[in-house]
Amino acid sequence: MAAAHALVDLAISTVARSVYAQRPEKKEKALDEWVRAQAGLLRHLRPRRSAALHGMVSAANARQPSVQALDDAALRRQFSAQARTLRQSDVADHAAMAEGLALLREAARRTLGMVPYDTQLVGAAVLASGRLAEMATGEGKTLTAGIAAALVAAGGVPVHVATVNDYLVRRDADEMRPLFEFLGLTVGAVITGMDLPSRRAAYACDITYCTGKELVFDYLKDRAVVGDDASQVRMKLNGLLGGAGTPLLLRGLHFAIVDEADSIFIDEARTPLILSESAGPPSDALIYTEALALARQMTEHRHFRMRPAHRELLLEPAGRQWLTERCLTLGREWTVRLAREHWAVQALRALHLFKRDHQYIVMEDKVQIIDEQTGRVLPGRVWEQGLHQMIEHKEGCPFSDQTRTVARITYQRFFRRYLRLAGMTGTAHEVRGELWRVYGLETVPIPTHRPLQRHHGRLHCAATEDDKWRQVAERARELQRAGRAVLIGTRSVEASETLSALLGEFGLVHRVLNARQDAEEAALVATAGAPGTLTVATNMAGRGTDIKPPAEVVARGGLHVILTEFHESKRIDRQLFGRAARQGDPGSVQAIVSLQDPLFRQFAPHWLALTARLGGLQMHRWWVDWMRSRAQRSAERIHARTRAAATRQDKRVENLLSFSGRQ
Repeated sequence: MAAAHALVDLAISTVARSVYAQRPEKKEKALDEWVRAQAGLLRHLRPRRSAALHGMVSAANARQPSVQALDDAALRRQFSAQARTLRQSDVADHAAMAEGLALLREAARRTLGMVPYDTQLVGAAVLASGRLAEMATGEGKTLTAGIAAALVAAGGVPVHVATVNDYLVRRDADEMRPLFEFLGLTVGAVITGMDLPSRRAAYACDITYCTGKELVFDYLKDRAVVGDDASQVRMKLNGLLGGAGTPLLLRGLHFAIVDEADSIFIDEARTPLILSESAGPPSDALIYTEALALARQMTEHRHFRMRPAHRELLLEPAGRQWLTERCLTLGREWTVRLAREHWAVQALRALHLFKRDHQYIVMEDKVQIIDEQTGRVLPGRVWEQGLHQMIEHKEGCPFSDQTRTVARITYQRFFRRYLRLAGMTGTAHEVRGELWRVYGLETVPIPTHRPLQRHHGRLHCAATEDDKWRQVAERARELQRAGRAVLIGTRSVEASETLSALLGEFGLVHRVLNARQDAEEAALVATAGAPGTLTVATNMAGRGTDIKPPAEVVARGGLHVILTEFHESKRIDRQLFGRAARQGDPGSVQAIVSLQDPLFRQFAPHWLALTARLGGLQMHRWWVDWMRSRAQRSAERIHARTRAAATRQDKRVENLLSFSGRQ
């Protein structure tokens, strides 16, 4: 059998891969990577190609009268011809691009009742050329992505449009469907819980909408069947050699447009995505009970030390010795040093680093992981190496099945395998260097359709969290009485519920949006602009859903956003502030924070200690803003190193899995 598989590999090496297109992974040396990163920096410093982009849109506008005179059939024929020209010229033909954009603008008018703005056409041209468009919140990224997807798919290239949740997958696919069908293109949507035949049919469409997570897991399922070589030869010989011959889900990684790109490429890229199979429930619950009992007796600084910013916990020498002595009377599972230290560390992490209503919630007697960047539940996700079961035991929940890894990959390694990659987001400026270095994506800022009218209020910093919440409640009451719509952003489920209780004491009618109500997200956010509406939301804050204040609220100043805690990245702060003042409407934002917030405690402890010694310095907003900037830079450096380490570890583990044989 080994010789037969060797023949398979030999045959594949001599036949072009025609079934599963993907870019081979480059093995780049450190110096080469550094040189490429510097080239990217120079690329971002040079004058933008905005003149060429706007010139292309001007040319598209000049073609509008002749395009409007076409009947539907002629418009479709002409668009197909231009799309083929663009594919053959690798989208470098500006005249063909201008013609294609003009035809798509008219098609959108006829099918969707929407006439794309010039800025949306610029954004679509950026996406079609394989770059990242930085478009402000509310500038119409759904239509922008739809135009770019149609432009590429009409040339015969399968397109994946990846976004952050199932709601946006359904919404965007349904909204763009009339445009795609008018152009003779098929569209599919892949959502959580969909069966394999339905997924395969969706990926067979010209354009497929899906979440990044579902896309990666479906790719891993294909990898589990045929490994890295998914050619037609591999598929046929796999069947001849007794393999399952299972049809693949994807047709390859041709072209991807990633919406909310910074969320997927950066925020979710710190941990690998792991395709696993059930290994059954834990065989012995006693070890979890004993581990938690031991961990509760151990003290920080003496037995262990924590690095919360890194989510790390390390045993001290005294802690190892203490464990050795305490485990003498326990079962044989505790006699092996590596085993007992592993279980002790997992129990300590479960007690001290993973907190209920911060990193996870308990719903229906199950531990559900929360995405700390968005505040959303991550269905189906579990922690590895017994940590998930340890947390379940801590919370008194039934044990879920243990898992065995079948395949794994990081977002960084996955998206670099696309033949062409594009993205869009409202907050890419701070990470544009990493986007170029890791994904090869140049960031192109797109101007707003109308001038921005967002007013930034004065920063307020309270000495304690209690003082902060009182200031937030008082400000919310003042704005609600004035007939404004108010959105208050919090970092955790616990914080949102603490504030909700205080608002109740103030007699303020409000709604709460957090991981417990994420199914109602779109409905809650869509009505958050009504007069006097007060909404408390975690980081999800309806990202991807417009908050459209009515005229009476606009006349009173528009939506007001209150940030109650600085995030570990300035991008996330800007995302929340981006809820206000969309499409040229007025709006206002402000930050009301406290010196007890985790950002300052974890990433600026020395400056916080200096603030306490000097006394009263927290009243000077320039000092708080400077301290915030230092803390966020420190956090972003740590997270960048974590993402790089995750990719290196992923490669090592994949090599080990390959060495041990395909599952």
